Amino acid sequence: MKLVELTEEKFKKFADKHPQISFHQTKEWGHLKEENGWEMHLVGLVDDNNKIKAGALLLSKKIPIINKKMFYSPRGFLVDYSDYDLLKEFTLELKKYVESNKGIFIKIDPYVSYQDRDLLGNIVPNGSNNKQAFKNLKKLGYKHFGFNLMQDTLQPRWIFVTEVKGRTIDDLMKDMDPKTRQILRKNERDKIKCREIGYDELPLFKDIMQRTGDRRNFIDRPLKYYQDMYNYLGKSGILKILVAELDTNELIQELNNEINELKKEYEDKKKKFEFDPTKMNKNRYESRQKEILSNIERLKKRIDKTEKLKAENGDVITLGGILFLIYGNEVLSLVGGSYEKFMEFQSAYTVHFEGMKYALNNGYDRYNFYGITGDFNESNPLFGLYSFKRDFGGKVVELMGEFDLVVDKFYYLLYKVTFKMYHFIKNIRIRRK
Repeated sequence: MKLVELTEEKFKKFADKHPQISFHQTKEWGHLKEENGWEMHLVGLVDDNNKIKAGALLLSKKIPIINKKMFYSPRGFLVDYSDYDLLKEFTLELKKYVESNKGIFIKIDPYVSYQDRDLLGNIVPNGSNNKQAFKNLKKLGYKHFGFNLMQDTLQPRWIFVTEVKGRTIDDLMKDMDPKTRQILRKNERDKIKCREIGYDELPLFKDIMQRTGDRRNFIDRPLKYYQDMYNYLGKSGILKILVAELDTNELIQELNNEINELKKEYEDKKKKFEFDPTKMNKNRYESRQKEILSNIERLKKRIDKTEKLKAENGDVITLGGILFLIYGNEVLSLVGGSYEKFMEFQSAYTVHFEGMKYALNNGYDRYNFYGITGDFNESNPLFGLYSFKRDFGGKVVELMGEFDLVVDKFYYLLYKVTFKMYHFIKNIRIRRK
């Protein structure tokens, strides 16, 4: 067998049928990364009949100072890692290819689970695992970066997913925590709806993310990043951005309808009691009438509050949003945020549920909530990120992690030194700013 460069059409035809396919291994993702200074390589290992047995999208970038390149295969190769002989041949051919292109190593983070885990992150007894695949990589010289628990790799090693294939909306709802179901139903009553936005409204999503970043203390991407993503991924349907909105007029109308229904119930009960008090339990009647009046007052206060929101923010209020990447067998929630002053509406629940329904209704296997940490202790400062996703129902997925395949040992060591120096200087500059 030999390694050849593939056309975009041939690579796509092979990749789309592979079980490990994700948006990371698409020409669209490669072209997007080219905007950030990477070079895309589409390669395949072909047999004597010119049939592709393994493939990969590789990204390469020149390393400053040492005039060499690093290579990265986002979410790893499209290969059966458990087939040692195939993986060995593919590895040897890739090393030759990288070396001929002035590369010093290949970084991979395979989209392959290490071992089955459940909702709570516990290892599933007698569950499936890919430990043989892991051993094969180690045996072939791939340097593993450890079974990290936190989010300190290029891509998350720990993710949370909900399987939707062959299920119904009711099935999904049953698996949710009661609190999550309650919030979703409340948001539905409050007329919170989702809407897909296009290129022209990307500044709106950028504003959501910027405000969220300021609140949570992370640096958001510039607007151009989202614009480039949309240009390369949106047109092919890989990228979708949904925002949650509150229609104040609809909510006020709904609240008035509830008040009218309560008033009708109050008057009906009053007439029945006055007509023949002996047919009704007086204590129960008075208790219910009192409860109705209390509910009417509560609804009136909500109307007043909503009127104030409307006066300050307009008829339709954007609450938050999520950027989804959709490819292969899953719908993935990449990034999202919400406005602090509208946090009480908990719009993230509605947007995620909309993503789950989209996955279910369009034939995808799973909804991917994406990154969490592998530390499931409540003292973990990021435990809330996991618990929020857990309450939708699903399971923890532990991936194998990050590996480097070293091609040139001398330059690899030199790279590690310069990489540390670069980040040391970069951090100093950030602190000064």
